[in-house]
Amino acid sequence: MSKRNLYLSNKRVDKALESFLAAVRPCLAAADEKVKVIESLDRVTAAAVYARCNSPLYDSAAMDGIAVISVNTHGARETNPVDLRQGTDFMVVDTGDPIRPPYDSVIMAEELEEVDESTLRIRAAASPWQHVRPIGEDIVKGEMIIPSGHVIRPIDIGVLLSGGITEIQVKKRPRVAIIPTGTELLEPGEQLTDDGIIESNSRVFEAMVTQGGGIPSRFTPVPDDYGLLREIISDAVNNHDMVLVNAGSSAGTEDYTVHVLRELGQVVVHGVAMKPGKPVILAVVKDKPVIGVPGYPVSAYLAYENFAAPVLELLSGNVTNKRQTVKATLTRRLVSSLKHREYVRVKVGRVEGKLVAAPLARGAGAAMSLVRADGFCIIEQDLEGIGAGREVDIILTNSLSEIDSTVVSIGSHDLILDVIADMLPGLHPGMNLSSTHVGSLGGLLALTNGEAHIAPTHILDEQTGEYNSAAIKQLFYSEPMALIKGVGRMQGIITAKGNPKRINSIADLTGCRYINRQRGAGTRILLDYKLEREGICPSDIQGYDREAATHMAVAAAIKSGSAEAGMGILSAAKAMDLDFVFVSNEEYDFAIPQRFLTLPHVKAFISVLRNERFLERLDKLGGYTWDRCGEVLLIDR
Repeated sequence: MSKRNLYLSNKRVDKALESFLAAVRPCLAAADEKVKVIESLDRVTAAAVYARCNSPLYDSAAMDGIAVISVNTHGARETNPVDLRQGTDFMVVDTGDPIRPPYDSVIMAEELEEVDESTLRIRAAASPWQHVRPIGEDIVKGEMIIPSGHVIRPIDIGVLLSGGITEIQVKKRPRVAIIPTGTELLEPGEQLTDDGIIESNSRVFEAMVTQGGGIPSRFTPVPDDYGLLREIISDAVNNHDMVLVNAGSSAGTEDYTVHVLRELGQVVVHGVAMKPGKPVILAVVKDKPVIGVPGYPVSAYLAYENFAAPVLELLSGNVTNKRQTVKATLTRRLVSSLKHREYVRVKVGRVEGKLVAAPLARGAGAAMSLVRADGFCIIEQDLEGIGAGREVDIILTNSLSEIDSTVVSIGSHDLILDVIADMLPGLHPGMNLSSTHVGSLGGLLALTNGEAHIAPTHILDEQTGEYNSAAIKQLFYSEPMALIKGVGRMQGIITAKGNPKRINSIADLTGCRYINRQRGAGTRILLDYKLEREGICPSDIQGYDREAATHMAVAAAIKSGSAEAGMGILSAAKAMDLDFVFVSNEEYDFAIPQRFLTLPHVKAFISVLRNERFLERLDKLGGYTWDRCGEVLLIDR
């Protein structure tokens, strides 16, 4: 087995930056020159942009370690260790490597004991899909990446590429070399492969360097070759004022960056107490700052913001706009580690004069969370977490004026939310929709806590067979409530093209690999209801505990072959060109306190539901009816 570089330091963020600036400041200076404006940045989109491929492109390892067959590890514990043999029970994987059947789980390198050259010992069982990034976890083919009327930011450029989309006297701009590394990298527009990763981080850095007053020089991706990487970094230092090396900074067997930089110069810091972004390298080579940033998009973004941007300010004399910090109420408890300062992406909205912050995906690879986020909640290193309902500081990445005119939606997922979000600012300039997907019950609970304006919901009452009204009456005892009628939609079982498992009903789910929706989702409640009627125990369904947050994520897993069936809506199956077995019709509506019906942005939201163009787009998606779309029903107590 190859040697890993596991001994990263854990220096506090502020101390790491202080040490780095002290090392490079004597070498930095700014000058004047005339420059030309870069055309692509800060342009406004004319139409919504939808992803053409998934990200990740395949199920992949989220950690360095070994891929195993989880069932073969059952029974492993401290007093009953289990030995695994290479090639039979496991294969060695680095972060990002494909995970293919029969393997379905990853055990971290830190949890392994080496018995001999081909045998490893474990003292804890692996659960299915632990430390595995599923296909489409971040971006799903067919989902909207950014809406029309959107001013493109640097992170938007990166996410567009990850989704398969291609196409003055000033202070002198320092030349910044940007070197992406990794044998697995694909250039945008190249033929996709099963084990390839579309390279997008370097394009994000290009835009950020431009925005910060520098001239980016982006290199062709460098394969994992020590000698070649050393040569390229050395040449880049000779011809540039600053060098960014993307990926290869962590503990993988092919992470060479820190070794190269130690050979060429001085490594000031390797490993910072921040999450995401711990394996940052801060070095000085030939009196030039060289920064090694992690490969995951969110880690890379935060490493740049915290370390590269301050250095670029000193080099260029261009002080970028500082982020506004506001107080907001946290909608969900956040647990963190005392080892790191953690940066949590959040959606922010104003509900009855109070700013609320809903946490988004926390994974280091979830680049879409940066696009969707309105800001960051920072959990400092000396805190174990922050409780729900606490007031926290939020560093905004969007303006307060935009947040103030946003309809805050928390609840069930449907593709029509993307359509509404795209149409709303076009029909009503300045108004927006913010959606967080936590399931129907989670959305209704958010309403009870005053954290949202509306909650998309489709909860079946098993006693009456009616949708939504009964659940609202149970949860809201004194609050006058209403339902904004949405759409009728077809729920069913999504399967691979041609339905190779011959699934015809709920009863057939016991013979396939299933992917479920999260607890509290209306789709899962419907499945449980149907299983009970059929007399089927959930434990008889392989994959019942494997959860996806959206219908499109379910469809993506089935399209990739990592699952064979999952409950979802017809429009998701059509979007991914999959088969669909009808189970039932249901009503997808929007619960809302009556006092919010007079808000201008809520009125605008309702008007979109009644718009002919919206109904035309529903028809193209397929699987919807809209006889009462936009109708407002007051809920009787």
